[in-house]
Amino acid sequence: MAAVRSALTSWTTLLPLIAVVLLVITWGRDLGPVPVAIVALGLAGTVLAAVHHAEVVAHRVGEPFGSLVLAVAVTVIEVALIVTMMASGGDNAATLARDTVFAAVMITTNGIVGIALLVGARRYGETRFHPEGSGAALATVATLATLSLVLPTFTTSRPGPVFSGPQLTFAAIASLVLYATFVLTQTVRHRDFFLPVGTDGQAREEEHAEPPSTRATLVSLALLLVALVAVVGLAKVESPAIEAGVRAAGLPQSFVGVVIALLILAPETLAAVRAARRDRMQISLNLAYGSAIASIGLTIPVIALASVWLSGPLQLGLGPTHIVLLALTVVVSVLTVVPGRATRLQGGVHLVLLAGFLVLAMNP
Repeated sequence: MAAVRSALTSWTTLLPLIAVVLLVITWGRDLGPVPVAIVALGLAGTVLAAVHHAEVVAHRVGEPFGSLVLAVAVTVIEVALIVTMMASGGDNAATLARDTVFAAVMITTNGIVGIALLVGARRYGETRFHPEGSGAALATVATLATLSLVLPTFTTSRPGPVFSGPQLTFAAIASLVLYATFVLTQTVRHRDFFLPVGTDGQAREEEHAEPPSTRATLVSLALLLVALVAVVGLAKVESPAIEAGVRAAGLPQSFVGVVIALLILAPETLAAVRAARRDRMQISLNLAYGSAIASIGLTIPVIALASVWLSGPLQLGLGPTHIVLLALTVVVSVLTVVPGRATRLQGGVHLVLLAGFLVLAMNP
């Protein structure tokens, strides 16, 4: 009874419920600085709670399903944020999806990977992972990013970095097919490629504490859904403040997408770092590349569908600077994952690439 009472009063249980109440109170209102700050804290805390409950569910189903659950949960939040903010219009509505998805790709492939490699190598000297699994994930990321974010810049059916209707339909279908194929590969056909590497260099099953009960898993699943609804709603409430803050700081409106991606991927980063500290670098890479794949593979189809009823153009094509950054990221990432082991140097290189992206995002 005491354990049940403790679970019911834990912050991961209370925060999603409090966030729903906060959403009801603030929805449709013009908020001052103090309420905006409270909503921001509630939003950040609820994202952490959502990821906690995703990890509980992940613990129950095991790896690599666990990384998949977390990546999909985070991506659902990201997609919902993009759609709700695009629906509200604004100066950057046409490019918000592109800015957010590209920021997510750069943060995951350089930020999460870089931090995890640095933490793991600092603790163990070098980190080890499966080049087969990580390489396949990276190839999927590169293909998705090129099809969805690079090609629109060079197509000629419509003026500007915009897909025509048939082209957008193809990109959406291709994204879903690639995502589904990757998930099948990761969880069924070649599951051992995505398990942590043992001391003998072979895949090893995760050594976990006793998994949660079915009841606890179902409770976490329900709270995860509540948290996702609350996050989407609070982000919609907070979006005017985010855009106003970006303008007040003198930053380009495209930086709103970077803020969204940083917010959503912060818990994912923490999970990857925790895995790296436990010498589970493959799980860190699963989280990073899996999030990038889900971010493109799920966001583009949803945005393509939403574009039917959303007003205004949908600009997906990247500019020359971002295309160069993406190409350099792919090349460096290939050199990182092919050997199956990495040191602090590779982590530092990826973090420098992330820093370059952030500097250029703030000062194009």
